[in-house]
Amino acid sequence: MLMTSTLVTLAEIEAAYARIRPVARVTPLIEVPWPVEGAAGTLFLKCESLQPMGAFKIRGAYNMVSQLSPEERRRGVITYSSGNHGQAVALAARQLGAPAVIVMPTTAPKVKVEGARGYGAEVTFAGTTSLDRKARAEEIARERQLTMVPPFDHPMIIAGQGTTGLEILEQCPDVATVLVEVGGGGLSSGVSAAIKQRAPHVRVVGVEPDGAPKMKRSLEAGRPVTLDKTGSIADGLLTIRPGELTFEHVRAFVDDVVTVPDEAMIRAIRWLYGNARLVVEPSGSVTIAALTLGLGGVDPSRGPVVAIVSGGNVEPSKFAEYITQS
Repeated sequence: MLMTSTLVTLAEIEAAYARIRPVARVTPLIEVPWPVEGAAGTLFLKCESLQPMGAFKIRGAYNMVSQLSPEERRRGVITYSSGNHGQAVALAARQLGAPAVIVMPTTAPKVKVEGARGYGAEVTFAGTTSLDRKARAEEIARERQLTMVPPFDHPMIIAGQGTTGLEILEQCPDVATVLVEVGGGGLSSGVSAAIKQRAPHVRVVGVEPDGAPKMKRSLEAGRPVTLDKTGSIADGLLTIRPGELTFEHVRAFVDDVVTVPDEAMIRAIRWLYGNARLVVEPSGSVTIAALTLGLGGVDPSRGPVVAIVSGGNVEPSKFAEYITQS
């Protein structure tokens, strides 16, 4: 079991915040109506879908790649990703002059594959699970002496993602509750570590799909567990096992983890388009989906609620389908 000293510190997150400024945006916090008819409360969206590559992942990727040695950058970097982290590593590598290889699942959305290639990365495919692509990426890394930039289970990645939490506290000092998506756990780890170490009274709720409850099951078991399978429209959240380090962060800093069905995500995508004019992918909609279902013990009377909208990389045809479904 990891000891508290292995958890990312507030100082590390603050250092990452300064480090990522050349590329990561300070994304807006916009106020929207409460997404349940007849209910009231102050709700803000943290619009990470407006990052340069369309998701929060650029924060962690740039924080890590920027700390590599000149020799490591010269040889190049590699990662395994369902899409958004791959795009982020590709962009960070391009900004810092490093070649990049991205291993994606054979089911990766075309918009995410083209995004990574558009930033100059070499894309290869392996299987459909995170373990499939991880194994292939590790094999290529050994063959070509590339540096691995893992998608979530690394302190530099967690610290970078945690800068989202710092921005929330700066933009909404009286925030009472923050909802954050849970995939492998990088964003939920970083955000909760930043918030709980600076404002421990703030409630943090993690949200994952019903079809991929890897963190919820792990918390119930008291250790990281591997799911037999996953299935959801939220392609960015289909990790079958949380990281060892991210599990410890979530266990230490997140107050509750809840799950939402695909149908609620589709309604949330439609609601976000109608009420905030945001283009959001299913993975980015889970926080609003949780609010519409009344999950996570969120009490708007305690104070402002912030829902992180983590990404907007969705196929145009699928997005049109989501927002026109009745």
